[in-house]
Amino acid sequence: MATPAVQLDVEGIEVRLSSPDKVYFPELGISKLDLANYAMGVGEGFLAGLKMRPTTLERWPGGVRQGMKLTTRAGGKGDAFYQKRAPEKRPEWVDVAEVKFPSGRPATAITPSNLATIIWAMNLGTLRFHPWPVSAPEVDLVDQLRIDLDPQPGTDFRDAVAAALELRTVMMEFGLEPYPKTSGGRGVHVFCMIEPVPFVDARHAVIAIGRELARRMPAKVSVDWWKEERGERIFVDFNQMARDRLMASPYSVRPVPQARVSAPLTWDELPDAHPDDFTVLTMADRYRERGDVWAPLYASTPQSLDAVLERYGHDIESGLTDMPYPPEYPKMPGEPPRVQPSKQRRPHSDYSSPTDQRE
Repeated sequence: MATPAVQLDVEGIEVRLSSPDKVYFPELGISKLDLANYAMGVGEGFLAGLKMRPTTLERWPGGVRQGMKLTTRAGGKGDAFYQKRAPEKRPEWVDVAEVKFPSGRPATAITPSNLATIIWAMNLGTLRFHPWPVSAPEVDLVDQLRIDLDPQPGTDFRDAVAAALELRTVMMEFGLEPYPKTSGGRGVHVFCMIEPVPFVDARHAVIAIGRELARRMPAKVSVDWWKEERGERIFVDFNQMARDRLMASPYSVRPVPQARVSAPLTWDELPDAHPDDFTVLTMADRYRERGDVWAPLYASTPQSLDAVLERYGHDIESGLTDMPYPPEYPKMPGEPPRVQPSKQRRPHSDYSSPTDQRE
């Protein structure tokens, strides 16, 4: 027999939570109500990472169990799915904004402006929230630079940490103020606030930063789009800065048995951190003790990308090119051919891809 729904008072807004006892993480016994209480416990920080940003919901309505799969473009079937468009039936206090996908198609996306919207989305089975790096109403201008350090086979979280520490130096030399967080998996994310720029400029900035990091750590870091070229190195995923890409927000819950969360950290904490330290069961206590350690990020003065974009221009002048876009993108100006290096009929000077090779 289903457990009756409950009404939660979320900062003065009544939110209905259906089946509150439904278990989402069987190994830990974490229920939907537990997830809602977790989100309210870290509420100010959770909302800060999403506030007024168009957000894709990653919904796991059946919970997280062995064998469950996330629907992908390639597979087409799964137990969980991404919801990029705002549900047509939604409370009046769920704010939205109009965005455009890479194809040019418009869509209405949720832009959370209150904690109640997060709890409402969790009632739909949302675990991970994927906010765009823009803020409504200026949804075509990036105001948050994000760098995804993605471990490749043969590397792990410790390798990502080493790359992040050197990345901090690189970014500071460009006049940027970065902040790290765990991805909830093996990777590290590094964010900073920037003066608003178009998506193309923000992506070029990450390419330039990634190339400089790879120059300093050539045996440890790669900006190669194709897996066959990356080797056992940390991949700087520059395409995470393209329009409509997915990167988990701070405090989002990763759909793994441990119920790990994407944890904001200080640079002093990062060297000794481990992803398993930060879960739905542990983060609330940490938050009560420390608060949101990323509050200084949101309060920081947005920095200019001029110096980074100047470096990108110098790289182009020296013979480098732009990098391949994700496969759903139309051909972009300056983009090299989307041909896998091992299948090219003749050598090419940069990296390209007909399909998304990320795992």
